[in-house]
Amino acid sequence: MTPERRERLLSVLNRRQGNITVVLENVEDPHNISAVLRTCDAVGIQDVYVLTTKIPRHKRWGAKSSSSAAKWLTVHQFTDVQELFTVLRQRFDKIYTTHLSSDAISLYDIDFSGSVALIFGNEQTGVSEEIRRLADGNFIIPMQGIIRSLNISVACAVSVYEAMRQKKLAGHYEQPGLPETQRCMLLEEWGFKEED
Repeated sequence: MTPERRERLLSVLNRRQGNITVVLENVEDPHNISAVLRTCDAVGIQDVYVLTTKIPRHKRWGAKSSSSAAKWLTVHQFTDVQELFTVLRQRFDKIYTTHLSSDAISLYDIDFSGSVALIFGNEQTGVSEEIRRLADGNFIIPMQGIIRSLNISVACAVSVYEAMRQKKLAGHYEQPGLPETQRCMLLEEWGFKEED
């Protein structure tokens, strides 16, 4: 690995955030997943969780949508809700679902200075009732139009860019957000991957 490439990879790794994640529940379209992965890479989210309980486990993502972002992220796949939540509860203080309900808070009222997991659901049915019961609350993206929902990849982008805005203000991007052992492991992994 050239010194220039090493510096570039270290620069990206040092801005990765370990205290924000995206969870996708039964999202069917691999292009939607790929678009989410590309956005996660753009804002410095390293770990993404994909839960498939009602659809087949994904074997690959739509490469054109992601610009190969998946190879730079750590994608954790689960088929069991309880197993997923055990992992999420160990890593994140708050877990929110996107769901239009009377108790939903605005995206802009979430405090992203702590550790937060955001769950986005299936394109047609949204986040399941089981997941909503296990989460700490629901959030919505305020809208002014007739249509009350966004495409999942757009909703995710709006949400994680708000998280990035708050985290930048709190200084989270000024120091490494991943443990040193994880950064070293990823640097070694990334060193063997072709650059896009």
